[in-house]
Amino acid sequence: MDQELKNSPVENFDWDAYEKGDVYGEKSREELVNTYDQSLSTVKDKEVIEGTVISLNKREVVVNIGYKSDGVISMNEFRYNPDLKVGDTVEVYIESQEDKKGQLVLSHKKARATRSWDRVNSALENDEIIKGFIKCRTKGGMIVDVFGIEAFLPGSQIDVKPIRDYDVFVGKTMEFKVVKINQEFKNVVVSHKALIEAELEQQKKDIIAKLEKGQVLEGTVKNITSYGVFIDLGGVDGLIHITDLSWGRVSHPEEVVSLDQKLNVVILDFDDEKKRIALGLKQLMPHPWDALSADLKVGDKVKGKVVVMADYGAFIEIAPGVEGLIHVSEMSWSQHLRSAQDFMKVGDEVEAVILTLDREERKMSLGIKQLKADPWENIETKYAVGSRHMAKVRNFTNFGVFVEIEEGVDGLIHISDLSWTKKIKHPSEFTQIGAEIEVQVLEIDKENRRLSLGHKQLEENPWDVFETVFTVDSIHEGTIVEMLDKGAVIALPYGVEGFATPKHLVKEDGTQAQVEEKLPFKVIEFNKDAKRIILSHSRIFEDEAKAEAKKEAAAKKAAKKSAKSEETPVINNNVEKTTLGDIEELAALKEKLDSEKK
Repeated sequence: MDQELKNSPVENFDWDAYEKGDVYGEKSREELVNTYDQSLSTVKDKEVIEGTVISLNKREVVVNIGYKSDGVISMNEFRYNPDLKVGDTVEVYIESQEDKKGQLVLSHKKARATRSWDRVNSALENDEIIKGFIKCRTKGGMIVDVFGIEAFLPGSQIDVKPIRDYDVFVGKTMEFKVVKINQEFKNVVVSHKALIEAELEQQKKDIIAKLEKGQVLEGTVKNITSYGVFIDLGGVDGLIHITDLSWGRVSHPEEVVSLDQKLNVVILDFDDEKKRIALGLKQLMPHPWDALSADLKVGDKVKGKVVVMADYGAFIEIAPGVEGLIHVSEMSWSQHLRSAQDFMKVGDEVEAVILTLDREERKMSLGIKQLKADPWENIETKYAVGSRHMAKVRNFTNFGVFVEIEEGVDGLIHISDLSWTKKIKHPSEFTQIGAEIEVQVLEIDKENRRLSLGHKQLEENPWDVFETVFTVDSIHEGTIVEMLDKGAVIALPYGVEGFATPKHLVKEDGTQAQVEEKLPFKVIEFNKDAKRIILSHSRIFEDEAKAEAKKEAAAKKAAKKSAKSEETPVINNNVEKTTLGDIEELAALKEKLDSEKK
């Protein structure tokens, strides 16, 4: 019975459908489809939902969103998250439930972009740590992909240490904090440094609390500047000033240390809040002065290198950290004011003599002129009075010329000792600086290290001859070469000059003589000692007029006498008497003859 029931035909079985392959009836098919659809997630295009990564490879990520088909997303959209793995929940944007191939089209990038602004603002509000992918470099920092938004990472916010190579960060995924958002321009600024600062701040507190002067710590060279070196002491920075790097001279800290170098330093000082820490490196080494030979003494010769130049002298390093000063006055026996740069320059190797040595004050003075004999020791022999020498003009004053016969031997030629004949107002009229001039030693002042010299003494005194030529009342041709307030300078023969006051420059017609005018002049005064000749042009015609007047007066007296003698009888023709008139007449005649002779 049961067997019959089992094998009995199903009522209302649709054999036509069975033959076509549809084992379910039309009604049953619709029910199954509805049941299947109800079991899947209901999704809409352009919607953001969450999905689960079910598989991934280098190119693609397959995501299940509970839909009838899975979506495939390019691995490039997950570059920011290299830790992505199967089972992770990710946000996806439904671009299309079915493309032409019936494939579900998803985008993780668009999903992130859709929600990114809200998430970025939330991260700033909640001080949340987020991940970002560093895409590339830009001016002043880096561009970071955060939730699909391009955020800016300033170079100063990458790390607490200065970054020397930004390129090593490109392509890395790092943790960040959002530190600033510009809502108007949708700009986001992130920082990686902010994550580690809190931890470092605690480390700093622990280190600073234990700091003491004189303490020796190990540090790492963090940064090198022209004025010093910054040392990382493990979260807190200290500065070694360039003067505390070495006992010797240091032009730049790079000569002593290099970046990332580990070294021991000593704490020299810090402020009350211990924010500024002064460190020393040279203090860990013995001072070079303590190692200086005990046998070294004043008068010893030493060799060294010029390390610093100044106008007043040069500092010579005779050993690392041991320096002596050669003052410019100890560079030459010369007393001329000169700069130390005239004698040496930085880097020169020099030999010098120790002049003073103070080990307690760690000071030393040196000299190089002492390597040569003092030229004034035998000055009386080498430059005896009356000896002649060639000298170089060094300087002018209103009263004379300073010359140098040799280095250290100076002398003065007084302006009156330059020329026998020329009236020189300033030495520059006679010679020039740097010129060679022959001199004769007149006097030696050994105490003041100065010679009195003369130039005109090289020739005989022409005034001995002039005394016989330019006698008083003698007349000479002269040319007016210069007009002054008190008179004129007149050039006379033999290169000598005379002087005439304005009243003696009036010509016979009443006019005044002018410059470059050639006229006869009478000598009215000759002073050999003062080398002065006083002349007069006017005196020539004035004297002639006086002589003529006297002549006329004498002639009148002679005529008068002759008339009187005719009236008076001759008593004795053989006796001649000389009268006063005869004497005056003879005197006038003599004066006329003398005048004509002259």
